[in-house]
Order: sequence, then structure tokens, then C-alpha cells
Amino acid sequence: MRYEDKIWVGGTSNKCFIEPSKANRHGLIAGATGTGKSVTLKVLAESFSDMGVPVFLADVKGDMSGICAAGVSNDSMEERIAKFGIENFEYKAYPTTFYDVFGQMGIPMRTNISELGPILLGRMLGLSDVQRAVMSMVFRIADDQNLMLLDLKDLRLLLTYVGDHADEYKLTYGNISTATIGAIQRNLALLSDEGADAFFGEPAFNVMDFFTPASDGRGMINVLNATELFNKPLLYSTFMLWLLSEIYENLPEVGDLDKPKMVFFFDEAHLLFNDAPAFLLEKIDQIVRLIRSKGIGIYFVSQSPSDIPDNILAQLQNRVQHALRAYTPAEQKKLKAAAESFRANPEFNTEAALSELAVGEALVSFLDAKGTPGVVERAFILPPQSFIGSAGFEKIQELTYANPLYEKYRVAVDPESAYEILMARYGVSSTPAEAAPATVAPAAPAAAVPVETAPAAVAPVAAAPVAATPAPAVVDPKEEEKARLAAEKEAERQRAAEIREQREADRQEDRDRRIEEKERAAEIREQRERDRQEDRERREAERQARAEERARKEAERQEEKAKREAERARKNSPVTKMVNSATTAAGRQIGSSLIRGIFGSLLKK
Repeated sequence: MRYEDKIWVGGTSNKCFIEPSKANRHGLIAGATGTGKSVTLKVLAESFSDMGVPVFLADVKGDMSGICAAGVSNDSMEERIAKFGIENFEYKAYPTTFYDVFGQMGIPMRTNISELGPILLGRMLGLSDVQRAVMSMVFRIADDQNLMLLDLKDLRLLLTYVGDHADEYKLTYGNISTATIGAIQRNLALLSDEGADAFFGEPAFNVMDFFTPASDGRGMINVLNATELFNKPLLYSTFMLWLLSEIYENLPEVGDLDKPKMVFFFDEAHLLFNDAPAFLLEKIDQIVRLIRSKGIGIYFVSQSPSDIPDNILAQLQNRVQHALRAYTPAEQKKLKAAAESFRANPEFNTEAALSELAVGEALVSFLDAKGTPGVVERAFILPPQSFIGSAGFEKIQELTYANPLYEKYRVAVDPESAYEILMARYGVSSTPAEAAPATVAPAAPAAAVPVETAPAAVAPVAAAPVAATPAPAVVDPKEEEKARLAAEKEAERQRAAEIREQREADRQEDRDRRIEEKERAAEIREQRERDRQEDRERREAERQARAEERARKEAERQEEKAKREAERARKNSPVTKMVNSATTAAGRQIGSSLIRGIFGSLLKK
């Protein structure tokens, strides 16, 4: 609620205000399920709108649409209003524009493949590092050849074309494996089955449309119907990141203003960061850090502060912390960390208060006018002035059909793009029947136009009777509207059938391609196995030959050793020694006899 040019969020004796000039310092709304986060979000959105600041928020539960209708008085609301001492509390509706990626509960929001880029598209498809690298190569090829990638059929056909001409691109862009191309094609087929075809196409959404003010000067509250989109976490998180990137890239630097140019509320913020690769977290951190200077405030809404990475959490300086439940040691640790992140208030124990807060009560800390974090306060949040709950399908459709942006984005167009150019290269003419049919959001019902009839001329009494001519048949506007709706439904049914046929054809082509890849892979595996078997046999023969050579050499060494041992044994045996001794003695005796005989004969002479 606006109070003395500030945003009064809660508190009675100690009122808690957000300084408009510090609202672009980002913020956090956290708390367990059912503690009042949605009401806090709505109060802040209403306050910014009253100040002329446009707001974007994602409605993941369907209860934010009530902001377009005035609130309803009841005992609970009156008791809460009396607690704050508010006089002349006004229930009022707020200017609201509804959006829906699928075009069912709001104005369709589309972008094209080229604007999304390979990084966010890789995140959406859950690609590996190698697959993301190939996707970047494909985008580079599209840029170099001036091929516009508008929708999924453009990207699918370009991937097929690049796979068929991989050898031509090898030296310029690097190796492009057909197996990787096939894996990306499978992920694209799964993404298409989730309804992403409605998200990609033309006309692409212009984020500057968010800044169109209401006729009374209040800021427009832009509500994204995400009840269905939320069931596809990767698509939801990638869409939100794309939206943030578009705002960041299109707005100029403005520095610090008296109030923000726009405020974003990202509900279920943990989905933005779950399983996000490091380079993507760095990109988010960079955008959050720098978008402040463009006058944009970002407020994350999640169940626990621990759902937000620390480097991003440190930049969220306006905080509303509802109750946390701690039933396990891990949860108690998170509760303690959340309490320690506040500037302590000596009047109460922050950690104990976190587990004692009632529904609609929160610990609040905002930056003051000098940019200093305020002491944490325990306060009840103000009640919203708009309706709590869903506005209903009829109300949403009524506002959507009356919005000028609806006709701008209702019909999806399919200009010439990569699909048509590549089909021509393949020598196949691309006719409208072959291309994927354009999606069309339901048309706004035509208002019944009163038919003015001229008063019948009164004939003179004496005049001769005139032959009556049959009056033209009067067409009942309701019947005409029913016929028109029936024709549109039939056209939608035919388009849906064509889309299913195209998807089935794409899936069949993908299956055939996978079968061929499997057969080629099987042949390659068989050839490799044969080569390995031959190599094993060759190595085994060489091993046996080496073993035989070693055995032969070992036998020769053993034989030589045995000979030496036998010779040594023969020489050292007792018999040999006795023979040698006897031979030596006999020799001595013979020598002595010869000498005596010779000397005796000489003496006789």
C-alpha cells in the first residue's frame, strides 16, 4: 500500500516500508507452503502499480489472476484492516494483462529460435557439453548462411542438413557427429511433444509492451498464466531466463531512479537454478548484478533462501521471510542460516521467531533511504486490495479479448526462413501444406451489432393491395457466432491433425535414421571386433614363439650347466684323486729309477 510516497508492506507500531528508490536492489520473499507468500507478492505488486511501475509475475497456482478484480469484504478482512488502523480501506481492481505461452488463458507469448540462442536452448533441451557445442556450431552456420531460425521445423531441418553435409563443414567448423545430431533431434522431438511448438514462431513478443501504462496512469500488472507451463520445469525456467535476458538487452542504462522502471516477481525460483550448468549460473548472476542499473527490480519467491545460489542471494537486499519449518537437522541448519542473514534486533531472537511466525506474519528487513539494511522487524503483512483467489476463466477471457495486444499476437505467421530455403536446396518445393500450420489463439467473440430497420411506409387506405414480397431472412447473431466457433474448432482440429501427422512423420524419419545409425554402428563394432580378434591371435602367436625361444635357450643353458657340473664332479671325485695320486707316485718312482740307472752307468764308466 502506498503511504507517504513509500510502500507500506506491514507492521503497525513499527511500520515497514520499501523505499521506492531502493526497490531496484532486488528482493526475496521466502517461507514454507501456506505461510502467506502469495499475499505478500500481491501486496507488493499492487503497491508498485499504484506508483505507476509496471509489474511482471508468474501465476503458477492460478490464484494471482484475482488481482484484476476488486476485493470482497468479510469478517477476516475487516479484522485484519482494523488491526492496522486503516481508515477508508478501498477494495479495487488493478489494470491487468494476461499472458499464456500456449495462448489459452491470455495473450500468446512467442519467441524465435534465433533470439533464444544456443545457450538457453541447450538448457531447455538438457543437452550435454558436446551436444551444446554442436548446437553452437549449427547456430554459427545459420548466421553465416543467413538462415533464419524461427521455429522448431527450421532447426530440425537445419540439423538434418548439417548432418548430411558434415564433411563439408568439418574443416571450417570442426567435427560434427551424426550421432550427436541424432541425439539433439530426439530431444527436440520430446520438447515438441511438451507443446513447445506454440512458444517458437512469429510474431515474437516485444518485451517493451510490458511498459505500456494503464489509462489511469497506474502501472500495468502483467500476469503470466503458468499453471500448465509450471508442469514443464525446463521450459518454464528457460522461458523466464529468456524474458530476463530480453529485458536486460533492450533497456538502456539509467542509474538510480526515484522508483524502478519495472519489477519482476519470479515464483518457484528454485526451478531457475536446479541442475543449471556453471556457465548459465554465471550468466544469471551477471544479469541480476547489472540489471539494477537499468532500473529493474527482481524479487525471487521460494520456500527457502537456500534455494537461491549464495552469490545471487547476497544481492537480494529487500527481504520478507515468512515462517520456516525445521523437522530435520538439515532443515534446522537452513533455518539458522536464514536467521543469521538478518541484521539482529535486540528485542527478540530471530532464529526462534522464524519457527513461531503465524500465517501472514513475517520477518522484514528493507534498505533505508541511505541504502543501509534495516534492523529485522517482526510484522504482519497488509491485506491486499484486490480479490484473493482466481478471477475465473470468463473474466480472464474478457480482459484478454479487449486488450489491443491480443490482435497483435493472436495469429502466428510463418515467413520464409531456413525451412523453405533448405527444402529448395534439397530440390523439394515447400508448400503451405507441407510446412507446420500456424497456431492461432481463439478469436475474440464478435459483439452483437443491432440491425436498424427502416420504418415501414403506410400505404393509403384506398390504394390497391400490393403483393407481399418475402422479407429477408434475419440471421440470429447467436447462431452465427455458434457457426463461426464451430468452424474455428473444425479448423483447429484439422490443424491439430496436420501437426500430429507432421510430428509422426518426423518421428518415423527419426526412427529410420536411428535404425540406420544402429546398423552402421553394429557393422563398425563387428569390424572392430574382427580387427581386435586378429590382433589378439597375432599377439598370441608372437607370445608363443617368444615362449618357445625362451624355453630353447633355457634348455641350452641347463645342458651347458649340467656338463660343467659333471666335469666338476668328475674332477673332484675320490677315485680321480687316487688315480692322480697313484699316477703322480708312479711317475716319481719311474723318474727316480731312471735317474739312478743313468747315474749308476755313468759311475761304472
